[in-house]
Amino acid sequence: MDIISTVALASIISAGLCMGIGAIGPGIGQGRAVSGALSSIAQQPDERNSLTRTLFVGLAMIESIAIYCFVISMILVFANPFWTYVIKKAGG
Repeated sequence: MDIISTVALASIISAGLCMGIGAIGPGIGQGRAVSGALSSIAQQPDERNSLTRTLFVGLAMIESIAIYCFVISMILVFANPFWTYVIKKAGG
């Protein structure tokens, strides 16, 4: 296996790990946030509108972590900063 194939393989594996690990945290966080919001709404139904609004803002903040991981994965796959260096070293 040549150096270009090795860098491509490492990029794809790194992108997969980034998305895999980066999706676990937000998934658990969103589940706990919704669980807490539903139990709060069950205890105080009068505050439903305020709790729902706060929940959606919190979910958007949690989801941004997964979006950042997705962006990093796309950079690793499609715009890897090591490609220029590797191609120059390989003589291509």
